[in-house]
Amino acid sequence: MIDRSQCPVVERSPGCVSGAWVFRGTRVPVAALFQNIEDGAQVTEFLEWFPGVTLEQVRLVLEHAARSLEVT
Repeated sequence: MIDRSQCPVVERSPGCVSGAWVFRGTRVPVAALFQNIEDGAQVTEFLEWFPGVTLEQVRLVLEHAARSLEVT
């Protein structure tokens, strides 16, 4: 399980998107990024479809997810 609370570009609030983790300053769920990538979308396409999300946010979320998978 990824601890998203340590990623500075995401946030969650019980009143926003049912408490899902979203990209900070947006209502775009972080899960939408992973679902779109799993479905074959490119990051550039995701950014076009969700214009409130920045490339830097996507990069940091992906880096955070990758670090959480590292064996220590």
